[in-house]
Amino acid sequence: MSPASPAVVAATSLTRAIRVEPLSCALGAELSNVDLGAASRDAGLVQEIRQLLLKHRVLFFRDQDITRAEHVAFARHFGELEDHPVAGSDPDHPGLVRIYKSPDSPNDRYENAWHTDATWREKPPFGCVLRCVEAPPVGGDTMWANMVLAYERLPEEIKLKIAGLRARHSIEATFGAAMPIEKRLALKAQFPDAEHPVVRTHPETGEQVLFVNAFTTHFTNFHRPENIRYGQDYSAGTSQLLQYLISQAAIPEYQVRWRWQPNSVAFWDNRSTQHYAVMDYPPCHRKMERAGIQGEATY
Repeated sequence: MSPASPAVVAATSLTRAIRVEPLSCALGAELSNVDLGAASRDAGLVQEIRQLLLKHRVLFFRDQDITRAEHVAFARHFGELEDHPVAGSDPDHPGLVRIYKSPDSPNDRYENAWHTDATWREKPPFGCVLRCVEAPPVGGDTMWANMVLAYERLPEEIKLKIAGLRARHSIEATFGAAMPIEKRLALKAQFPDAEHPVVRTHPETGEQVLFVNAFTTHFTNFHRPENIRYGQDYSAGTSQLLQYLISQAAIPEYQVRWRWQPNSVAFWDNRSTQHYAVMDYPPCHRKMERAGIQGEATY
């Protein structure tokens, strides 16, 4: 696909009375006067929402008292849904993953890491539609970071250094890390480490995206004469560079933060963002349901 200009939604293209309120200078907009239940049955409204998604990267909605069937139907307008090999799905709605955090499961509360969903897949998700079922009275926010902006603002010498680099992404080293070795190795056999470019081209907008995150374990083509004088250089050179790139998501100027309420929804472009679920709410419950949409190869 040839690179295209970043998507922009002209005011005249919004034929419905969608109200769009940007929430930060970097990304994110809250949409009101939108019923996602109705949108699940309206291809024209879905197309408008898709245009806004490309522009703002993450969209937020309040007061979406929709059914699970409507949640799934809306997400399916953007592609087929995918289950998660570790998190459980709703038995009646395949692809609707239940992310239920409870004080009764203290070992299942790891959330606080910047990541792009499922980059351990050869084809990482297009995006996700996440709905809040139950929220703590305070805390449990989620943050998103604009990884197009993160790439654009890298120093030029870093852009030159990472041009052409590729990296591995692992479910074994993340979700599998606390599993017994037999189960962990079986998970890796089912989902071998995926390799992606460190700088990905967005398939719809042509933008360059910094594409490393908490699932990234190492570069696969760093050990070249231009980078390594002796073996002593290898470990420090590659690990420091990777950690520097991963840390870019934590820069506040690239972020937006969302406070959840029951029936709030976030819909994000997983190809150009990272997110971080803030785990500051024990001993409260936090129950979310997510429809992950299948994506395309990164090349």
